[in-house]
Amino acid sequence: MQFPEDFNQLELLDTHGHLIPRGTSSLWTGSEEEETEDTEERGERPEEWYLQKESSLKDKPPELLLWAAENNRLSTVNSLLAADTALVHCSDEDGYTPLHRAAYSGHVDVATALLRASSRVNARTADGWTPLHSACRWSRVSMASLLLRHGAQLNAQTNGGLTPLHLAASNSDSAHTLELLLSQRHLNASLCSSGGETAGQVALRSGPYHYLFEMVEECVSVIPTHT
Repeated sequence: MQFPEDFNQLELLDTHGHLIPRGTSSLWTGSEEEETEDTEERGERPEEWYLQKESSLKDKPPELLLWAAENNRLSTVNSLLAADTALVHCSDEDGYTPLHRAAYSGHVDVATALLRASSRVNARTADGWTPLHSACRWSRVSMASLLLRHGAQLNAQTNGGLTPLHLAASNSDSAHTLELLLSQRHLNASLCSSGGETAGQVALRSGPYHYLFEMVEECVSVIPTHT
């Protein structure tokens, strides 16, 4: 799909958000509280199903690693990386790496294994998304925290100028993710998307958590300055 340079990616998320990869339930837009439930639902498939899938991909290690990272198959991820560490840098046709897939699916143990194998924490998709963007879009707060601890670029912007904070602000179920991001010392909340909006403006029009931005502004305003 071709878009003009000044198109609003957040509007696109509203109309085409279901097309953004986020694991095996790409039509689901649940909350952080449902994150565990979502993982459990995906785990309801019989083990035989996963083994058959792994067998069908055994001759395609990059594909298998991408699939395993998305589906929380930690032992498979570890086996593949033990055989060929370079696989950690593979990606699909849209530029999503195994770490991106683990990030949007919320699989912290898998992400930890990938990072230990030197996965690039700030790898970019074709649209300029980092794993932190993916985690924040789907309210994966534990994942976002892990990525930040490993050097994820807090203020990274997509091709459309969206920061992780923009994506969290556009999600009505992202209170904890917003709290995490807004508490970061080096956050630049004034960055604008290609549509000219800050994350705070996005939150004001699309979610119930604009008060979090107001609280941060109030805290900053009462900190004494030293001359």
